[in-house]
Amino acid sequence: MKLGNTRTASGVATDDRGGGSGGGGTREPAPRPAARTAPRRQVPGFVLSWGLFLILLGLWQLIVRAFDVSIVLVPAPSNVFRSLVDGLESGFLLEHMWVTMKEILIGFGLAIGMALASAGLIIQFRIVDKALLPILVLIQTIPKVAMAPLLLMWFGIGMTSKVLTIALIAYFPLLVNTILGLRSAEPEQIDMLRSFGAGEFQIMRRLRLPSALPHIFAGLDVAVILSVTGAVVAEFVGATAGLGYTIQATNFNMDVARTFAVVVLLSIIGMTLHAVVVTANRWLVFWAPSGKEHARDL
Repeated sequence: MKLGNTRTASGVATDDRGGGSGGGGTREPAPRPAARTAPRRQVPGFVLSWGLFLILLGLWQLIVRAFDVSIVLVPAPSNVFRSLVDGLESGFLLEHMWVTMKEILIGFGLAIGMALASAGLIIQFRIVDKALLPILVLIQTIPKVAMAPLLLMWFGIGMTSKVLTIALIAYFPLLVNTILGLRSAEPEQIDMLRSFGAGEFQIMRRLRLPSALPHIFAGLDVAVILSVTGAVVAEFVGATAGLGYTIQATNFNMDVARTFAVVVLLSIIGMTLHAVVVTANRWLVFWAPSGKEHARDL
């Protein structure tokens, strides 16, 4: 009798040595699905940034101590930190920081008001667009450092000249972003609102301005940093108080550690204002994609 596969009447193939493939014969175990590897946990960006920053500070401290660099040339981070703490505890740096902060906030607020008003007029009236925008571009080409001495002569050494310098520096990037944002509204949506009887003011309030908010906040983020730069430039030209004035005074006295401490304070002011603008952007423009979503798309 031959051993091998035989076919039953029902058409099921059987094996004389084992049994049917559809019956109780031995089956090979089904392959197990491959185990899913757990996604790697990425290190947060701020951890990497602060880690690199601390490493650079350590290298700075090590190099200054190892090569015995003079404190007049480059102070060690420990000397800068000590000078910063002493200046804050004595109130000296706090007093000058408050003067600079007032100049920045007033000048930045003035730039916002002028930019929004100018952009609204340029969008609403074509004659204003043709007449005013070229003049604004021409003014922007003038270096603001060259305007600062003139403003000092016209308005004196007080806060007014500083505020106007800051406003001029922060004005144009905010204006350009606001104009782009107001013009980003879809023409079909504008026509639809007009077909329902909406006036230009209603179109501006209900369509153009909400559409422009992401662009406006992008301009605010740039302008607020430029405001810090404008305050320092204006105080360099002529001032009796402020962090820019303090930098000049400490340079004259060759107190380089205090100069670095003032630079640290200016960096803290800039980062704080930047964080405020970013937070307000997330709260007010919640429908716009965040930077993290853009990064994932890339």
